[in-house]
Amino acid sequence: MQKNHIFIYSGFAWCVAFAMITFYWASGGMLGVRSLGGLIYQKALSGEESFLSIVRLTGYVKLFGGFFLLLLLRDWPEPIRKILYYLTLVGGGFLFLYGLANFTTLLLHWFDLLELELDNYSLKWRLLFWEPFWMLGGILFIQSAIKFRRR
Repeated sequence: MQKNHIFIYSGFAWCVAFAMITFYWASGGMLGVRSLGGLIYQKALSGEESFLSIVRLTGYVKLFGGFFLLLLLRDWPEPIRKILYYLTLVGGGFLFLYGLANFTTLLLHWFDLLELELDNYSLKWRLLFWEPFWMLGGILFIQSAIKFRRR
């Protein structure tokens, strides 16, 4: 494994792990769902098939993201390289900003500056794990794009 590929492989592993958790929840598994809190937790408890279908779809999107990163391991003609670079960079930016926006919102709630329907258990899990996990994914995608462009 080349040193430049560590972010690609790490991003792939991040996507696969996230997708597997999501598929577990989509199949009705409840371990860890409470840590999400709010409406997501309530919907998961209901077991509503339309909600589980959406969860399943997000699992496929996460898995697709991982396989997309593997495209960066090949040499491509310059026009395709640019497309892959920008798609990876934008995707990473979206993942990072999504986690950061949620983290900021949750911090505002923590300091009673914003009212959310979220219990303290879920709030702590989201601040300490879920939102940083999203940001980590963003960083892995962004770094993958940067290393890909430099090759």
